[in-house]
Amino acid sequence: MNYYQQNRQTFLEGLQTFLRIPSISTLSEHKPDIRRAAEFVRNELSAAGLQSELIEGNGNPLVYGEWLGAPGKPTLLLYGHYDVQPPDPLDEWKSPPFEPSVRGNDIFARGSSDDKGQTYILMKAVEGLLKSKGRLPVNVKFLIEGEEETGGEHIEEYVKSRPPRLKCDAAVICDTEMFAPELPTICVGLRGIVYGELHVEGANHDLHSGVYGGAAPNPLQAIAEIVTALKDRDGHIRIPGFYDRVTPPSSKEREAWARLPFDEIDYTTKEMGARQLVGEPEVPLFERLWARPTFEVHGIRGGFVGEGAKTVIPARAVAKISTRLVADQRPDEAIAQLKEAVRKAAPKGVTAEFKLIHSAGPSLVNPDNPFIQAAAQAMTEAFGKETVYIRSGGSIPIVGVFDEFLGIPSVMLGFGLPDDNLHAPNEKFHLPNFYRGIEAVAHYLESLGR
Repeated sequence: MNYYQQNRQTFLEGLQTFLRIPSISTLSEHKPDIRRAAEFVRNELSAAGLQSELIEGNGNPLVYGEWLGAPGKPTLLLYGHYDVQPPDPLDEWKSPPFEPSVRGNDIFARGSSDDKGQTYILMKAVEGLLKSKGRLPVNVKFLIEGEEETGGEHIEEYVKSRPPRLKCDAAVICDTEMFAPELPTICVGLRGIVYGELHVEGANHDLHSGVYGGAAPNPLQAIAEIVTALKDRDGHIRIPGFYDRVTPPSSKEREAWARLPFDEIDYTTKEMGARQLVGEPEVPLFERLWARPTFEVHGIRGGFVGEGAKTVIPARAVAKISTRLVADQRPDEAIAQLKEAVRKAAPKGVTAEFKLIHSAGPSLVNPDNPFIQAAAQAMTEAFGKETVYIRSGGSIPIVGVFDEFLGIPSVMLGFGLPDDNLHAPNEKFHLPNFYRGIEAVAHYLESLGR
């Protein structure tokens, strides 16, 4: 029995300690928890045998660690994030979100899959090699952040300002998922994002709907009109110029996607819990999810929402909206197109403005890259099946930053599963993937060292 198998219980206990820290980056009252999580990561890296430190700056602390004792061998930058999403709605959790619960082969807690469990895989893979062999087969640099769920401004500033310290050959990121259980998967493409708020204002104060109804502009109605002007009932985005840069997937990629094991009914009814799929009817499902941009509304506030009745026409309303971008769309261009489309779609009597909160570009990596190929081989050996290549509909902003400022490819080794409930109640992580993921990453490092 090797080090990794002997220490599974220790790994699980460490992960549980990590998951108990409510490091919610979107809520300012959790600033002390953010620091506790950063210190936990730093201490784990130090205990594993790396030089590690907290990097302070404009935002939540970064954790940096390094082991550079393999001259002439490749250098990898290992990335993850210790911050998590809010757990709401709390009443839908079967066990408290920050009290990890093992049920069957899964551990349930906020951050278990996104991304504490997968970040911990990287940390424990390196620890195992150092503890069992006294050295690593390659050089490693860890860069773990605490703002991934809020836009990642601190890490972006740091990467832009410190490329010499971060010089490396490739990044390794565990923040994606396997396409199906037992199917080793590497993600080669991510969508980018433009996220912000649509602010609409009518009169300068709330108005009685009986006295003024029929003449007063209604910002909630205006938001509905603007949103439906920007996307039609079939899911086509109607922002002028928005599709101009969209690069369709190659025929080779489409053929590979068509061979993936997939049950659309299960996906719709069990995984999503939906009645029916929507979206551009002429575009195949995987292409809609991975290679087409989106426009979504995440919340609307305004007017009276308490119990009972209050007949008021609100003065103001706000909608949270986002677009996901695909290669080769550019965030700055998409933002300008969105702002102009909002301006033109605003009905008379109101002002409407899109205010950006954060954005990130899309990314696409060539699967023939040697670091990707070596990772695929390591995953195949760990799981006993041929590794598949997919894209993800999600966004990991740092991937584009690494590409732009460090000039490196990102190897995205995913160990989550499609039903892990990311950002939702009852988030989980499949423990067999956790343990095998640690060994797969260690195997990958050893193969690169050879």
